[in-house]
Parts: sequence; C-alpha cells; structure tokens
Amino acid sequence: EVQLEESGGGSVQAGGSLRLSCTISRYVQNMACMAWFRQAPGKEREGVATSKPANWTPSYADSVIGRFTFSKDMKTVYLQMDNLKPEDTGIYYCAAALYRRCSLDRATYDYWGQGTQVTVSS
Repeated sequence: EVQLEESGGGSVQAGGSLRLSCTISRYVQNMACMAWFRQAPGKEREGVATSKPANWTPSYADSVIGRFTFSKDMKTVYLQMDNLKPEDTGIYYCAAALYRRCSLDRATYDYWGQGTQVTVSS
C-alpha cells in the first residue's frame, strides 16, 4: 500500500557529509511515524532517527545526535549526515508506520524501502 524509495548514498571520507532522501507514495503527514534505520555488515538493523509527522520532533540514536538531522516535506523525508565516521557505514533504510507510536523498535514499522549504501572510509 505504501512504497518507499531511498537515494543519496555513496562513498565519502571520514568527516564528510551526505544527504539521504526517501520518497513515499503517500503524504508524509498522514503517516503515524517515519524513521531511518541502518545495518552495518554483520550487525543487526538499528534505529537512527524517528519522528511523528503530526508533531515533527525527531528523536536520534545517541551515536548520531548532533551530527544527523531528520527532516521532511510533503512526500519525502531526508537524513542530513554531517561529520561522518567509519562506524556510520552501512545500508540505510527509511520506514513508515501507519498505526503505531514512534519507537526505535523495528516491529513498529509497516513499510520499508530497499536501502541505500553509505560507505565512510577511514
């Protein structure tokens, strides 16, 4: 019912920046929650940022606070990533929840994008 598609990944050196985008087939404002997750090689998928579109106040994982910024417009959400570190390397996914309250629990989310690769070299 809802399709998400990420873009904007790439390869950068430590200290660089990238801006990820995720287009959604519905209006962002109609979703209960939007989120970004990432998965590093050999690790579990982890939450990066979440926000309730009706009252946009992003929550961030401790590892990215002060460096990443989660924002939106009508049909796209963004993740501005500054001062990237090698440990930020992974596949980044956007996710949407239709009914649940926002959380960093993967089970909260109903729809997922295919992911976009971010590689940060040391």
